[in-house]
Amino acid sequence: MKINIYYGGRGLMDDPTLYVINKVQTVLEELHVTVERFNLYELKNSITTLPQTIKTADGIILATTVEWCGIGGYMHQFLDACWLYGDKEKISKTYMCPIVMSTTYGESQGKLTLSNSWEILGGLPCSGLSGYIADPSVFEDNEEYVRIIEKKAENMYRTINQKMACLPASNQVVKQKISITKNVDLTPQESEQLSQYASDDSYVKRQKEDIQELTSLFRDLMGDREQEDKEEEFIREFREHFVPQPGLKAVYKVQITGKRKPLIIEIDGTEHNYYYGNTVNPDVEMQMSRETIDDIIFARMTFQRAFMGGAMKMKGDFKILRALDQVFVFTGKTL
Repeated sequence: MKINIYYGGRGLMDDPTLYVINKVQTVLEELHVTVERFNLYELKNSITTLPQTIKTADGIILATTVEWCGIGGYMHQFLDACWLYGDKEKISKTYMCPIVMSTTYGESQGKLTLSNSWEILGGLPCSGLSGYIADPSVFEDNEEYVRIIEKKAENMYRTINQKMACLPASNQVVKQKISITKNVDLTPQESEQLSQYASDDSYVKRQKEDIQELTSLFRDLMGDREQEDKEEEFIREFREHFVPQPGLKAVYKVQITGKRKPLIIEIDGTEHNYYYGNTVNPDVEMQMSRETIDDIIFARMTFQRAFMGGAMKMKGDFKILRALDQVFVFTGKTL
């Protein structure tokens, strides 16, 4: 039989939990049980790999100390790792005995937390041990306390050795119903590497910088594409609705509200060219809003009506302006 002890305290000399698990380990070894100790504070950078060690154990002891509030961060990390990386099938066959000593208050709640956590993971519970110990020296002065610890170790050995059955717990039902978490198929080495990356500030910072760089690059690409779309705005509609007028040669400059550069329309018989920019001495200069040019493209208005109605300002040859309504025949086609 093999039992693993996972100690979640800080390893202080006056930690009463250390005395208890040392006594438990002694009793178990006298019963020819192989005991392996894992001090989480010494293994804090590889806690994510520790659930793999449960595979070789028949039972485990989760031991921690309540110094001010709760079971402590190291034990929480270990339980999180069991939930994410642990072999749930092996955990379901593994007994767990919680040992929680308190130097302040909350040992009963800590013990209950460990028991509930293990049951939610699907594991088998053993009767645990908890107590308020302000000074570990009380163990040396009180033999009854020592006998309680020894008795608890013997009961744990008996429970695991005889594989005593446990009544179903509602925690396990909740897990099966709504708290199913997919196993992460990672080797211990991959899990440890993942933990190292997560705790490496320089690596995390570098990743954030890379993400920001990619975000900036993507934004620039989108901005370029949007800029291209803006530079091509209205040009496609004019090009698709062009009707050649023999003998017509003219240059139109259309200033549209909101556009930095005017739209230049160059016509020479069957040839036609469009771009946003500037030109010298256009035949006709026009100023209009986006709404007005939309009305023209949707065939709700003509160039001549826009000018006559005051929706468009114009400078140049009016005859050439009127020719626009023959050169561009819009039929109400949507954009």
